[in-house]
Amino acid sequence: MDSKVFELRQSGNGEEGLPPAHTKDGSLDRFGKSAVRGRTGGWKSGLVLLVSQGKVTIAFFVLEARIVLFTKYVMRQTNAEAESTFSLWMGTVYLCSLVGGFLSDYLGRYLISIYAQVFLTVGFVLLSASAHALLKPHGCGVIGKLCDPHAPLEVSMFYISIYLIALGNGACESILATFAADQFDEEDPAEKQFKTSFESTGNWLPIFWISTGCVITALVFLLSLTRRYRRFKPSGNSFLRIAQVIMGSWRNRNLQVPSRGEGLLYGGEWEIDGTRRKTDDLKFLDKAAINIPITQVEEVKGILRLLPVWLCTIWSSVVFLQTPSLFTEQGAAMDRTILHFQVPPAGMIAFDIISTSTLIVFYDKLIVPLHIKLTKTQSKTLAELQRIGTGFVIAVVTMLFAGLVEQQRLKYSDGSTKEMSSLHILWQIPQYILMGASKAMVCVAEKEFFAAQIPDGLKSLEMILSFCCSALGGYMCHTILWVVNKISASNGKAGWVPPNLNDGHADRFFFLLAALTMLNLGLFVMCAYRYPR
Repeated sequence: MDSKVFELRQSGNGEEGLPPAHTKDGSLDRFGKSAVRGRTGGWKSGLVLLVSQGKVTIAFFVLEARIVLFTKYVMRQTNAEAESTFSLWMGTVYLCSLVGGFLSDYLGRYLISIYAQVFLTVGFVLLSASAHALLKPHGCGVIGKLCDPHAPLEVSMFYISIYLIALGNGACESILATFAADQFDEEDPAEKQFKTSFESTGNWLPIFWISTGCVITALVFLLSLTRRYRRFKPSGNSFLRIAQVIMGSWRNRNLQVPSRGEGLLYGGEWEIDGTRRKTDDLKFLDKAAINIPITQVEEVKGILRLLPVWLCTIWSSVVFLQTPSLFTEQGAAMDRTILHFQVPPAGMIAFDIISTSTLIVFYDKLIVPLHIKLTKTQSKTLAELQRIGTGFVIAVVTMLFAGLVEQQRLKYSDGSTKEMSSLHILWQIPQYILMGASKAMVCVAEKEFFAAQIPDGLKSLEMILSFCCSALGGYMCHTILWVVNKISASNGKAGWVPPNLNDGHADRFFFLLAALTMLNLGLFVMCAYRYPR
């Protein structure tokens, strides 16, 4: 009896429900019981999950940066085929992110994390093993030396392996970070503060086996603290709330909604006293509020208002996919010699990463003061939509510069059957830096915009919209390239992106992307201007 009194005095909250040692946010242990704070979750579990995610990310990034060159020199694909393979694969990666997030709502994040990393590990093992059969004769798979044609079974094994990786990485990417954040009790002041801080070439065989080692150790890390992880009961899906409103408005389509809103079902956190008001747009959804809480109806309205802006952001994925695809192919056809060292074309993406990271880290110290100086205002920062628009402008400049570099690369091509030019690969540095700056502006602002605008009841859609944007961008990139090559390669012409870049006009493809990005920017400005503030 005395010990119970002592525990209640220690807790300081006077609650008579759960013992003070248990979490208050509804998280459960592996047995389905209320999680004990000292024995589950916390920094130890969260950091192990982040390390696991980090290893997965490293392994996937190594493959992502090199898959275009692998499909070209090992799988004997043309430039257009290699870029199409990459675009479809990346689209599938993000589509699998949606599938992983959707399934985690029903099966829980822990189980999906395990399944995803098993698929990922099997995929990398299969890819590494199949590479031994694909890399024939010895020494092939480098620039200027294609591998022998492959048997259908060998090609099938390659595609099965990379799509298993897409399934595993996509699911991991969508839920591992969230699962790590679940390890902190949001109802406990100390753990809530911790949670806020927590969230705030040719050597193919060694590359693939190193990546395989990363995902195996990532899976081991994930499994190592199974008994400590905190879990939540699956809570359903946001699409059900949206479907309820749409079906409700359809069922009540013949009913009349009172002009002043009398008879609507007010519920949840909605206040009838006027502190929160029913919006007047999208009135066709108001009929659902006859038997569905008006807060739920307004949540769906908020999502529909976002859609025009979201549709414009899909194009950014098309532009960003050029970095590990056509940029890499362009670099492979340039002079890569520095002293006695050959610069790997995929290694140029380091300038993209450095640019993105630098701009994100120093945004407040560089961009904001410049914005204040130019606009002569005291605004602390650019609004999210302004930053997205700025990112699109930088993307236009990036594509124009890449097109100019390609023109010079063609000018200094050697004229032989080899896909080479005497223009040095270092001329690509500005386009990689510009692309990184565009990503920093668009991606960060896009996430902040969705986080701020998506209603609390549909917060899971924030992740879904982001991954769906990337998935559609990948498939759109594949479609555009296919159409362009189909049209430009007619009448016996080589096409803009042919097997040998020296025979084509990839510069025109870059200029086309610049023009389409400008068109998308115009549509985005219209949508942003009309977006309710």
